[in-house]
Amino acid sequence: MNKMQLNKAVAERIKELMNERNLTQYALHKLSGVPQSTLSTIINCRFPGMKLRIIYEICEGLEITLEEFFNSPLFSRENITD
Repeated sequence: MNKMQLNKAVAERIKELMNERNLTQYALHKLSGVPQSTLSTIINCRFPGMKLRIIYEICEGLEITLEEFFNSPLFSRENITD
Protein backbone atom coordinates (compact mmCIF):
# COMPACT_ATOMS: atom_id res chain seq x y z
CA MET A 1 0.00 0.00 0.00
CA ASN A 2 1.33 3.46 -0.89
CA LYS A 3 1.72 6.13 1.77
CA MET A 4 -0.95 8.79 1.81
CA GLN A 5 -1.89 11.87 3.75
CA LEU A 6 -4.35 11.43 6.61
CA ASN A 7 -7.15 13.32 4.84
CA LYS A 8 -6.80 10.95 1.86
CA ALA A 9 -6.92 7.92 4.20
CA VAL A 10 -10.11 9.27 5.82
CA ALA A 11 -11.67 9.84 2.39
CA GLU A 12 -10.72 6.34 1.24
CA ARG A 13 -12.14 4.78 4.41
CA ILE A 14 -15.45 6.61 4.02
CA LYS A 15 -15.67 5.50 0.37
CA GLU A 16 -14.81 1.93 1.40
CA LEU A 17 -17.57 1.90 4.03
CA MET A 18 -20.09 3.48 1.65
CA ASN A 19 -19.29 0.85 -1.00
CA GLU A 20 -19.69 -1.99 1.52
CA ARG A 21 -23.17 -0.68 2.33
CA ASN A 22 -24.10 0.41 -1.21
CA LEU A 23 -24.60 3.99 -0.02
CA THR A 24 -24.43 7.17 -2.02
CA GLN A 25 -23.17 10.43 -0.54
CA TYR A 26 -26.79 11.54 -0.32
CA ALA A 27 -27.80 8.39 1.57
CA LEU A 28 -24.90 8.84 4.00
CA HIS A 29 -25.93 12.47 4.46
CA LYS A 30 -29.47 11.37 5.36
CA LEU A 31 -28.19 8.71 7.79
CA SER A 32 -25.52 10.84 9.46
CA GLY A 33 -26.88 14.38 9.28
CA VAL A 34 -23.54 15.56 7.88
CA PRO A 35 -24.28 18.04 5.07
CA GLN A 36 -23.83 16.54 1.62
CA SER A 37 -21.49 19.41 0.70
CA THR A 38 -19.28 18.53 3.68
CA LEU A 39 -19.21 14.86 2.66
CA SER A 40 -18.27 15.84 -0.88
CA THR A 41 -15.48 18.10 0.39
CA ILE A 42 -14.10 15.29 2.58
CA ILE A 43 -14.37 12.58 -0.08
CA ASN A 44 -12.73 14.77 -2.71
CA CYS A 45 -9.92 15.79 -0.30
CA ARG A 46 -10.64 19.49 -0.64
CA PHE A 47 -10.10 20.22 3.04
CA PRO A 48 -7.00 20.94 5.09
CA GLY A 49 -8.35 19.13 8.14
CA MET A 50 -11.59 18.16 9.79
CA LYS A 51 -13.11 17.89 13.20
CA LEU A 52 -13.29 14.48 14.77
CA ARG A 53 -16.96 15.30 15.45
CA ILE A 54 -17.71 14.99 11.73
CA ILE A 55 -16.13 11.55 11.59
CA TYR A 56 -18.12 10.62 14.70
CA GLU A 57 -21.38 11.72 13.03
CA ILE A 58 -20.50 9.71 9.92
CA CYS A 59 -19.85 6.68 12.15
CA GLU A 60 -23.20 7.19 13.86
CA GLY A 61 -24.91 7.19 10.45
CA LEU A 62 -23.05 4.02 9.46
CA GLU A 63 -23.83 2.49 12.88
CA ILE A 64 -20.17 1.81 13.62
CA THR A 65 -17.81 3.00 16.34
CA LEU A 66 -14.85 5.30 15.89
CA GLU A 67 -12.72 2.27 16.72
CA GLU A 68 -14.25 0.35 13.81
CA PHE A 69 -13.73 3.34 11.52
CA PHE A 70 -10.04 3.64 12.33
CA ASN A 71 -9.47 -0.14 12.43
CA SER A 72 -8.18 -0.23 8.87
CA PRO A 73 -4.74 -0.71 7.32
CA LEU A 74 -5.28 2.75 5.80
CA PHE A 75 -4.43 4.24 9.19
CA SER A 76 -1.35 2.22 10.08
CA ARG A 77 1.70 4.34 10.79
CA GLU A 78 3.61 3.03 7.81
CA ASN A 79 0.81 4.06 5.43
CA ILE A 80 0.41 7.69 6.55
CA THR A 81 2.65 10.56 5.53
CA ASP A 82 3.06 13.79 7.45
